[in-house]
Amino acid sequence: MFNCEMAIVNWQFHTVHSCLKENRMDTAELAKRIKAVAYLEGDFVLRSGRRSKYYLDKYLFETQPDILAELGQRFAAKAGDADIIAGAELGGVALAAAASMAAGKPFIIVRNAKKGYGTDKQFEGKLPEKCRVLIVEDIATTGGQVLEAAKVLRDSGATVTKIVCTIDRQEGARENIEGAGFVFESILTRGDLGI
Repeated sequence: MFNCEMAIVNWQFHTVHSCLKENRMDTAELAKRIKAVAYLEGDFVLRSGRRSKYYLDKYLFETQPDILAELGQRFAAKAGDADIIAGAELGGVALAAAASMAAGKPFIIVRNAKKGYGTDKQFEGKLPEKCRVLIVEDIATTGGQVLEAAKVLRDSGATVTKIVCTIDRQEGARENIEGAGFVFESILTRGDLGI
C-alpha cells in the first residue's frame, strides 16, 4: 500500500510540476495578475515608516499558486552559481521555498532576530561554510529588511551573490542595496504594475 501511495504522490508532483512549467506567464501577465490580487489603495504606513497611498500585500500574491510558481521559476533563473537560496521571514519564506524547488537548490530562512530559545539561531536550515547565497525578497521599498538579512549571512561567512526582489517600489531600495555593496535585481517594478 505504501509504495502505491508514494507512486501516486510522485505522479501528482510531476504532473503539477509539468503543468506549472507549461503554463508560464510573460512579464505583463505576471504584473497584471499580481496587481489584480495584491494592490490596495488607502493610507498605509510601510515598514520603512513612510506613508503610502497604495499597498502591495505580499501575502495576497504569495499565496496564489500560479503566481508563486511563476516567481519560483524566475528566481531560480537568477540563482546562477549560488549554492543556497535565502528568504527573510516572513514574506521571503514562500518565495525562497518556491525558488528552491524550481532551482533544485536548498534554502534557508533568515530570522528578523534570534529566537532566544532552542538553538537560538539567526537562520533556519543548513548554511555551509563559505557558500554562495541568492537572497529573494518580496517587495523592496528602502531595502532595510533584506539588507539586514544580507548582513547576517555575510557575518556568518556566506557570500551574497545577489539580492532579487519581486517588486521594486523604486523608492531607494536599489540605491541602498547597491550602496552597501550588493548586486540588486527585481523581477518587476512599480512601473511594470502601472502604479
